[in-house]
Amino acid sequence: MSEYLPTIGIECHVQLKTKTKLFAAVGNDARVAPPNTLVSHICLGMPGALPVLNKRAVELAAKAAFALKTKPQKFSKFDRKHYFYPDLPKGYQISQFNHPVVIGGEVDIVVDGQKKKIGVTRAHLEEDAGKNTHPAGKEYSLVDLNRAGTPLLEIVSEPDMHTAAEARAYVSELYLLMKYADVTEGDLYHGNMRFDVNISGSKDPNKLGNRSEIKNLNSFKAVEKAVEYEIKRQTEQLEKGKEIKQETRGWDDAKQKTFAQRTKEEAHDYRYFPDPDIPPVQLDDAFIEKAKVEMPESMPDDWRDKLSKLQLEQAAIETLITANAELEQFSYLECVEAKMDNPDEAKFLVNWYVNMLIPLAREEKFTLYEPHLSLASTIYDLVKANKLSSTNAKALYADLLSLDVGSWPEIVEKYAEDKGYIQNSDEGEIEAIVQQVLDANESAANDVKNGEMKAIGFLVGQVMKASQGKANPAMAQKIIKEKLGV
Repeated sequence: MSEYLPTIGIECHVQLKTKTKLFAAVGNDARVAPPNTLVSHICLGMPGALPVLNKRAVELAAKAAFALKTKPQKFSKFDRKHYFYPDLPKGYQISQFNHPVVIGGEVDIVVDGQKKKIGVTRAHLEEDAGKNTHPAGKEYSLVDLNRAGTPLLEIVSEPDMHTAAEARAYVSELYLLMKYADVTEGDLYHGNMRFDVNISGSKDPNKLGNRSEIKNLNSFKAVEKAVEYEIKRQTEQLEKGKEIKQETRGWDDAKQKTFAQRTKEEAHDYRYFPDPDIPPVQLDDAFIEKAKVEMPESMPDDWRDKLSKLQLEQAAIETLITANAELEQFSYLECVEAKMDNPDEAKFLVNWYVNMLIPLAREEKFTLYEPHLSLASTIYDLVKANKLSSTNAKALYADLLSLDVGSWPEIVEKYAEDKGYIQNSDEGEIEAIVQQVLDANESAANDVKNGEMKAIGFLVGQVMKASQGKANPAMAQKIIKEKLGV
């Protein structure tokens, strides 16, 4: 084990769910827009252009504060952060420096069954820059300013993480908090949440070493793998007696390694000063209370507490909570909660959604509709009444999902019966079939009598074959045991 302790802090840029940009009345969703079509004189940094603050962005930042277990600051202000880059026409970025909209907060994570609190230093509003693209094999770059001015909330963690697993758990939970608070679309593929990871190694746990910052990671896996690689790289350098350069690094996902980009700037390099065009933001109690009231009744930890009462596997709980954030057409969780007075049915629904519906939805196998969720309750009723085996239940469900919702039969049970899915639970009929099977398979029957219980599976299979799959297998097994005296 290395004597160097890695320390990790993460800055997350959350694109806020507003219709327009932070300071300009231009569309905020650049995911499919042609380059340089969502721009105005403000985005282009034209001389004399005056920014106007988007109130909705401040409202969403206030909600994010409550999601982080704190509250928004009543006083905040905007500053100019100066640097020169082609995708920043003004030559400065409007951000918040010494008076951010959020101070403090925390994110609770669980790693290897152990809970840990990750502190939040601050969260500040700022505008995004544009985007540079570098065509392969060309000697030029292109600039797209569609993202210039997009409202971001930059959430800065305390340096409380020390492993790649903790870093991944933190960004995963932060994603859930921002999605459940409904402050962002959370489209990671299009950069709605981007992570800058700072890593340093030191022998002294009370003193941080020189840090590297890995920029613009947009997946939980990339965060984890980049941290793993960078810890290994820095540790090897330090053990050889080499100094770690304070620099910005990129992540090559294909090679699974970081690479140097430029030396790291300090705050004084940006020459911050208050933006003279934007007055300070002062929130009153009514504004803050409104943001608090808009928060959802249940956040991820609340749902974990509710679902834990069903004695589910933790992995199933996490899958359901995450899917509820990713697949926004409707709420899996609310459907389960509505059945909590019948824990057996609620647990059935969770397992059904996790193992069947959610995988299909993620693969976009079909278009989801609200009735797909309620259908699972209908299937449960048939299974509970011993009319459907687990195998036939899945086949029936798949059949119905392949149909348009409007063409679903009014009576699912009749449809199942017509398709041959309803199992026979008539004890007299099954007993007659069992007897035929035992008479035709004396050797297997004797094996069971002699304690070879695996042979029961064979006999039940023969009963199912003889009944064309319609016999209730549990009842068939019970009758076999009774007849053979085991």
